[in-house]
Amino acid sequence: MRTCHTVKELRAALKAERLKDKSIVFVPTMGNLHDGHMSLIRRAKNEGDVIVASIFVNPMQFGVSEDIERYPRTLVEDQALLLENGCHYLFAPDALEMYPDGKRSQTQIEVSGLSDILCGASRPGHFVGVATVVTKLFNIVQPDFAIFGNKDYQQLKVIEDMVRDLSSNVEVIGIDTARNSDGLAMSSRNGYLTEEERNIAPTMYKTLLWAKEQLIANRASHEDIREQAQQKLEAVGFRRDYFEIRAQDNLQTPSEEEKSLVILAAAHLGSARLIDNLRVELA
Repeated sequence: MRTCHTVKELRAALKAERLKDKSIVFVPTMGNLHDGHMSLIRRAKNEGDVIVASIFVNPMQFGVSEDIERYPRTLVEDQALLLENGCHYLFAPDALEMYPDGKRSQTQIEVSGLSDILCGASRPGHFVGVATVVTKLFNIVQPDFAIFGNKDYQQLKVIEDMVRDLSSNVEVIGIDTARNSDGLAMSSRNGYLTEEERNIAPTMYKTLLWAKEQLIANRASHEDIREQAQQKLEAVGFRRDYFEIRAQDNLQTPSEEEKSLVILAAAHLGSARLIDNLRVELA
């Protein structure tokens, strides 16, 4: 595996691959990799010839109250894991390479209707940072396919809409959330949990499953399900952010006739903010 730290170096390497008529599959990450990320790499092997991963802790998607310096950086370990799982190129730029004039002078991309709800309401500007950096990465890598996990469902929808609206020549593929044996969604932020909190954390997924059962059985209104779910999470130590039931396609409040739903949860546990979701298809 070759690690490139500059746009110029990566573009030259990938140009040579394209001249051999090879397709490019891209997996963007912020590093501190785990088996959830590797499930994306493994899927990438089925989609194209050359696998490119990126590691960049993007300052544009961190809010003023979020400590970017605290985010774990484990480049050496990440390189070994990517190599072991068949990645061909790693793009690992620094902030100056990505934002040579500083992030405040950076042209920004905003996806209307999706960027300021749910996690966007809790983290103002977050999805502008996501959309902007992903646009830049797509322009740098020029992949045929890009692989994302469904764990951050709102992020996936933001990127899908951005690609559609900007007529980007990349196919976005979302894959199922990778979970631990107890159901907890794999996340780099799980490393912030204490041992006690780690034992509590799977309650989020259990609560999503409970809410799915309520919807399928039509036992309660959406409002009642949301509030009861919040109470279940708070009872074991979570601090509420949101628990919502939305339409799968656009994440708006669903009509009574809507059959394709997604349940989304975000809550704080200790110093970690955890997110998860579960899609529901009603008969």
